[in-house]
Amino acid sequence: MKKQLMTFLLCGSLFATAQQPVDYVNPFIGTSNYGTTNPGAVCPQGMMSVVPFNVMGSEKNRFDKDSQWWSTPYSADNKFFTGFAHGSLSGVGCPELGGLLLMPTTGELNVDYKAYGSEYKDEVAHPGYYSNTLTKYNIKAEATASMRTGLSRFTFPKGESHILLNLGEGLTNETGATVRIVSDTEIEGSKLMGTFCYNPQAVFPVYFVMKVSKAPKKMGYWKKQREMKGVEAEWDIYSGKYKLYTSYTREMSGDDVGVWFDYDTDEGEQISVKMGISYVSIQNARENMEQEMNGFPFEQARTSARTMWNNDLSRVQVEGGTKDERTIFYTGLYHLLIHPNILQDWNGEYPKMESLEVGKLDPSRNRYTVFSLWDTYRNVSTLMTLLYPERQLDIIRTMLDMYRENGWLPKWELYGRETFTMEGDPSIPYIVDAWMRGLRDFDEQTAYEAMRKGATTPGEFNLLRPDANDYFSKGYVPLREQYDNSVSHALEYYIADWNLANFAQALGKKEDAKLFRDRSLGYKHYYSKEFGTLRPILPDGTFYAPFDPKQGENFEPSPGFHEGNAWNYTFYVPHDIKGLAKLMGGDKKFVNNLQKVFDDGNYDPANEPDIAYPYLFSYFKGEGWRTQKLIRQLLKDGYHNAPNGVPGNEDTGTMSAWAIFSMMGFYPACPGDVNYVLTSPTFDKVTIRLDKKFYPKGELVIESKHSNPEAIYIKDVFAGDKKLKGYTISQEDLVNAGTLRYILEDTHK
Repeated sequence: MKKQLMTFLLCGSLFATAQQPVDYVNPFIGTSNYGTTNPGAVCPQGMMSVVPFNVMGSEKNRFDKDSQWWSTPYSADNKFFTGFAHGSLSGVGCPELGGLLLMPTTGELNVDYKAYGSEYKDEVAHPGYYSNTLTKYNIKAEATASMRTGLSRFTFPKGESHILLNLGEGLTNETGATVRIVSDTEIEGSKLMGTFCYNPQAVFPVYFVMKVSKAPKKMGYWKKQREMKGVEAEWDIYSGKYKLYTSYTREMSGDDVGVWFDYDTDEGEQISVKMGISYVSIQNARENMEQEMNGFPFEQARTSARTMWNNDLSRVQVEGGTKDERTIFYTGLYHLLIHPNILQDWNGEYPKMESLEVGKLDPSRNRYTVFSLWDTYRNVSTLMTLLYPERQLDIIRTMLDMYRENGWLPKWELYGRETFTMEGDPSIPYIVDAWMRGLRDFDEQTAYEAMRKGATTPGEFNLLRPDANDYFSKGYVPLREQYDNSVSHALEYYIADWNLANFAQALGKKEDAKLFRDRSLGYKHYYSKEFGTLRPILPDGTFYAPFDPKQGENFEPSPGFHEGNAWNYTFYVPHDIKGLAKLMGGDKKFVNNLQKVFDDGNYDPANEPDIAYPYLFSYFKGEGWRTQKLIRQLLKDGYHNAPNGVPGNEDTGTMSAWAIFSMMGFYPACPGDVNYVLTSPTFDKVTIRLDKKFYPKGELVIESKHSNPEAIYIKDVFAGDKKLKGYTISQEDLVNAGTLRYILEDTHK
């Protein structure tokens, strides 16, 4: 009977006893400890998200967006709710979006968020759904979403009630909005977003149409007036205050504007609000809303979102492990599938990259946005290629379209604007990794042309590699300013050029292949025997001094290194680990040096350059046990079924991708290398449903045989009937294995 029940579970039975993958997701994971995720309602890779906004307006909050650098609309450490934001980012390191704030209130109308905000209780979050109860008003606030439309439902007490749309506030640092009353149940407008991270010019508008399910008894605008002085201040009672417009109904513009709706509600009366958005036009926002939501079908929309999530999460079925481990795994998969998100409207239109033009897609395709590529090329690219290859193709095609439209591959693109955040040339390893793993249904010649442009254009004209001239002439980037991140830049160029060399070789471009391969070994210039680490180099060719390889801990400024120190970067030459070992004096010294990173507390799981470090031991004979031991410990220490359950900034799925791979038992330690490094799986059984169009075998089953929970060391691994030698497996062998069987023991030999 037990076996029969398990069969029903795996087949997705709808019996009450069956727990679906979607049921394991805990959207509150990563909402503390600077994970910067949020528990808002969103569909897989949806344009719309409806997110509780609780990072402004009260000293009761631990974190406030206006008093520090803050990059998420929600924190589990806060308690003051000021509305639902429509369109937000998940797991990023800079403040952006999180606007169009929708808030229900009761009592006397007040449009100052510091006054109308409320504490809350009874939070509930599931994929595609969020709710809480506002204690100040006894209002239940619920939210769900379709791909481009948000739907909120407010259950009011009896009495005077209000719905407010605040267009002045949000997470973005940009200001300015325009809104127009269309009818007594509909408004439309736009709000300016942008200036993500370090680019004040990377701004863009979001257009919206909002409709309420019940006509209000009154409605109007508000605007915060500029502060006046002298005589002006004497006659204008609204100087520096919020002004309510009760008889003006034409459009309103300003930096701090909003719309209010007044109601007399009965006890338990529900009023719903839907909002469609577009990055092209108000007309498209309205069409998105009308096509995706006929009326205000809250339960239907909630069920639809849940179904979409369950279908996507069911690509992988896990058995065994603890309930917390299954929750961590499926929540990681959930976070993976939030970004990049679609950009095109219902009719296929989207804003072209860095352009006034509007493009239009074939209905069979998606246009994506939010490319945090410095993070995601390291493991998200590989995981998307394996689990969701059809979407990965559209992501890559989007990147190539951006090149056609703008002349450059994206670096950190956001809603059609290039923010130039972080360093390197990350599109190259992202795309090449997928191509090397067999995902080739895109224009490879255009891809190569685009990559070569970034890798050869002189620095003064090169938007991706601004310090390219030094890199081309010296083979490294010297430290020309105290904190110019020069070593970090060069290391990113090395891994990009190694990928480009392999791509060139495969396309028959032998001279290019040699040029880029030779360049990729330039990291050797930086190696300092004195410290056993990489070290910044001055323009005259001498090492930077005085040098402290630990400087840069906890994101403090560090000469030559970005968001880290020399220990976080020294082993980031994954394409030539054996070459680095030779520089360090041989395999044994390399292993000892790498082990010191962990023993001395120099490993940073919260940032990307060193996240593959634990897997590097497995390249050396007899040392794979260190990988297996460390991975289990790092999963235990850094990942939890709790708000602090991500070891740092989620970085649009990167932290989660590390955990997903590690829990399944294999990891892409070098972007562009088709081999995975093996570790012991967390689960007894993992079944991956492969897309037969790309992987004809159709299924990969990973089984672990062990005598007890402490058996974490690999004795043998079999791919089908073939016993593997060492601790790696190629992409081809993995997807064609049918079954990957691990024999585990509790001691290493």
